[in-house]
Amino acid sequence: MTVYNEIHKLKQLGFNVSQIKRKVGVDRETIRKYLSMDYEEMSEWTSSLQSRTKKLSNYEDVILDWLTRHPDLSAAQIEDWLLEDYPSLTVGSSTIRLFVKDTRERFAIPKVKQPRQYEAVPEVAMGEQIQVDWGECEQETVKNGKVKLRFISFVLGHSRYKYVEWLDRPFTTKDTIRCHEQAFRYFGGMTKEIVYDQDNLIAVSENAGDLLLTREFEAYKQARGFQLYLCRAADPESKGKIERVVGYVKGNFAKNRVYDDLDDWNQRCRKWLDRTGNHKVHGTTKKRPDSVFLLEKAHLKPVSPFKHMDNPFDASIAVKVGKDNTIRYKGNRYSVPLGTYKSVGSNQVLLKISKKELIILSELNGEEIDRHDLSFEKGKLIKKTNHGRDRSKTIKKYKEAMIALFEDDSSATPYIEKVIETHKRYARDQFIVLEKAVKSFPDVSEAALQKCIDERLWSANDFRDVSKFLAVESQDTLTEETSKTQSIQPMPSVSSFSVSTRPLSEYTKLIGDGR
Repeated sequence: MTVYNEIHKLKQLGFNVSQIKRKVGVDRETIRKYLSMDYEEMSEWTSSLQSRTKKLSNYEDVILDWLTRHPDLSAAQIEDWLLEDYPSLTVGSSTIRLFVKDTRERFAIPKVKQPRQYEAVPEVAMGEQIQVDWGECEQETVKNGKVKLRFISFVLGHSRYKYVEWLDRPFTTKDTIRCHEQAFRYFGGMTKEIVYDQDNLIAVSENAGDLLLTREFEAYKQARGFQLYLCRAADPESKGKIERVVGYVKGNFAKNRVYDDLDDWNQRCRKWLDRTGNHKVHGTTKKRPDSVFLLEKAHLKPVSPFKHMDNPFDASIAVKVGKDNTIRYKGNRYSVPLGTYKSVGSNQVLLKISKKELIILSELNGEEIDRHDLSFEKGKLIKKTNHGRDRSKTIKKYKEAMIALFEDDSSATPYIEKVIETHKRYARDQFIVLEKAVKSFPDVSEAALQKCIDERLWSANDFRDVSKFLAVESQDTLTEETSKTQSIQPMPSVSSFSVSTRPLSEYTKLIGDGR
């Protein structure tokens, strides 16, 4: 009614709608509506508002309790808490905002103002950039205690799609690498560049612009192949690229929540991301991050899982394979298998020094390519004899030759592929063992093949042992059957025997001689 009276007073003084709007601070439609109503109509309308049932009336006690215990709660936090406790609630954000404001006024609970977080984020192309930052906060526990929690947050620069992981202890470099892998799985890929606020977990120093990273993280960066942008220390202006997700996580998720245990906390945070962090309209883009993410996901670079994440990439040296299929280390050249160098794509590999050996690893998955004895001389070429041929072509020939040993190609082909996949560096040795076994036990080779497939035995040595076993078993069975056949053979009849006889004259002669 105060606003109504003020609008009519200004109108009588000759002010137009635009001038009234600037003085009173309400929109033009409200001004026109109030000017069209007389005093009695306005009184009836305001009375009806007092008796009207509000959508959140049933939740007033809950919201009042939250505001009483936590006066610094924002309407956005209250909305998230309502959706967490009452998933079926369907109320707009503006309705909640107005209800919280009205509740504060009626029960004299002033809003605690928080300083607004500053961000300056230029538009980033899809799939170009992930921004990473760390944060910490202190939470009340269910046992009325306090616990200090740390978290690492990742956000895609274009869609603002986020991932967060918490620990109840300080992060280590290994924790950081593991969380990167978790984030890549959550996003379904990785970007070309990753931006960090400077942190001693990943950086040793700036070194006049040439970044020196910790040994583990440098190896990890080389293995994954992403570009790294590190904000300069003590220089807020260079942090304009990093969206201040940390303040959002602390202010909207963690603030005033009660901590139980780490697994429960991370699970609740993941649900918060799905419900609020990645679903609510972003203040800068005016779009829902999860909707934009569906488009950005197609632009992310796929990542394959590492085989050994317990000790991830302790190799610290990244080098390139030359056109002559060698790598350089401390003044010497070491050979790699012919065909390792590629005319298109990355030719980087990782070097790991183990005692007196130089181990060459793939940058993609950490798989061993080859190893050499370290040379302490200079200018030497250390080359293995088997590096003078293209192993990819040789393996193909071995595969074809091994398949040809069997009659059933449909079974032999997948089996041989598995044998080569399991023993890629020893394909020739596997072929020799397999060929010898087939020639030694030709009658059982097909049965041995099927037995190895059924038992998932992907080795030529296993095939040889199975063949030998089946051959012996087959021979024992044959001997047993022969023995049984002989034991049940019928005795011959008397008539079947032939007896030699002499002529009668022989007997007469013997009698006549008196013998």
